[in-house]
Amino acid sequence: MQQAEKDIRVKLAACYRIFDYMGWSELIYNHITVKVPGEDGHFLINPYGLHYKEVTASKLVKVDIEGNKVEDNPYPVNPAGMLIHSAIHGTREDAHCIGHIHSTAGMTVACQQDGLRIDNFYSVLLYGQVAYHDFQGITVMPGEKDDLIKSLGDKNFLILKSHGLLTCGGTIEEMFLNMSLLQRSCEIQVSVDQTGKAIVPVSEEIGKQTQELLKIQMGNNTGPGPGSMEFDALQRLVAKEDDSFADL
Repeated sequence: MQQAEKDIRVKLAACYRIFDYMGWSELIYNHITVKVPGEDGHFLINPYGLHYKEVTASKLVKVDIEGNKVEDNPYPVNPAGMLIHSAIHGTREDAHCIGHIHSTAGMTVACQQDGLRIDNFYSVLLYGQVAYHDFQGITVMPGEKDDLIKSLGDKNFLILKSHGLLTCGGTIEEMFLNMSLLQRSCEIQVSVDQTGKAIVPVSEEIGKQTQELLKIQMGNNTGPGPGSMEFDALQRLVAKEDDSFADL
């Protein structure tokens, strides 16, 4: 195993622990995948049947773009996860990492007809960046791939209607940051709705300015890329509790 693959395995396993730490895991379901450096068409996914707290670098399953295992591994992979992730990995060269969750807040917004409103601090950061995909049942039918790809387009934030949330990134860290923003946006919307009070509107003008404002804010990020400081901080926290994710 090349060092680059060892490093990405450890980081992805850490990401599974971080997702659980954030409350984004659900039994043995959902998935986070990342492309294997230097291996065209190969990516890593969680073993189907393990809780996120059980995922380690050595247990991650390497598969090809069709979902076939390309190395000896006793664990199966989730068919629904393979369809969603292989569809996107196979068409989006920039989507090196993909995360998918069924959080309560995310699913609540996904079930609302109007989807995510741009009326809170976090959601306004996503102005014009969120795509939607119509619900077609459990995502195991190959025919849904084309629709999924078309729905996502060139965006990195996808709300699967009546289903959940999905984010992409050029790195694991960027995908994590994107998921944090999307999940937090949904949490605030759900919380505001529960008050039953009138909502303070955010203007289109503010929404359109957000990306420029965000560039100023992120200018002090001294990490190597988007989400790196946030991810590193969370990795330190989960490692203090249990560093077995790094087992190779």
